[in-house]
Amino acid sequence: MPYSPDLNAIMTRGARFERDDIEYVIEQFPVGAVTAPTGEITACDPLTSAHGAEPFTATIKPGTYPLTAWVAVIHQDGNGPQPRTAALHLAVTDQPTVRWELALNQGQDPGVLDSDGYFGYPVDAGVGTLADLTAVAAMAGWDYDQLEDVYIPARAAPGPAPIDAITDEATGANVIVVSSGWGDGVYPTFVGYAADGSITGFVTDFLVIPDL
Repeated sequence: MPYSPDLNAIMTRGARFERDDIEYVIEQFPVGAVTAPTGEITACDPLTSAHGAEPFTATIKPGTYPLTAWVAVIHQDGNGPQPRTAALHLAVTDQPTVRWELALNQGQDPGVLDSDGYFGYPVDAGVGTLADLTAVAAMAGWDYDQLEDVYIPARAAPGPAPIDAITDEATGANVIVVSSGWGDGVYPTFVGYAADGSITGFVTDFLVIPDL
């Protein structure tokens, strides 16, 4: 079956995992609120892929939704604590999530995936977002200087290092970027469902904790 991590474990404050003498401790960091004027949600590295961003087939009602970074603080002998963004969660409701499914773009078929395979988005600038397509599409018209002024700090802060800006003045749609796990890579996003079939949220897994 396709890659299916224990997302509820990643999103549990104080949860601890041990892998090869490395301890991962989960901390919760609210990073802001996402204004979604269309409810078409996309996940991407908006600094490098705003032009090609596609919405997920699962859509939500237009509105404003809280965005949370779940950070794994890594403890290893001989090294100080190292925070890495393990997951980014856009919460749609507070109903319990009873199942998670791979979030899909139009035309993607999970049936073609090998065991532990997934669809994901490429990161080339070390950041990721969950945002309304309107907000990301607006960034496609920005030049490099504007991107640098708004989203590229002179000195990067430890994860999640959120940066929030309104990108579409007409709707107030915004893009919040956070650091992406270990940096560049390809990362899957999942959509959660409540018992009644309604969408509870979207979560990008930055693949920080092995074998989760």
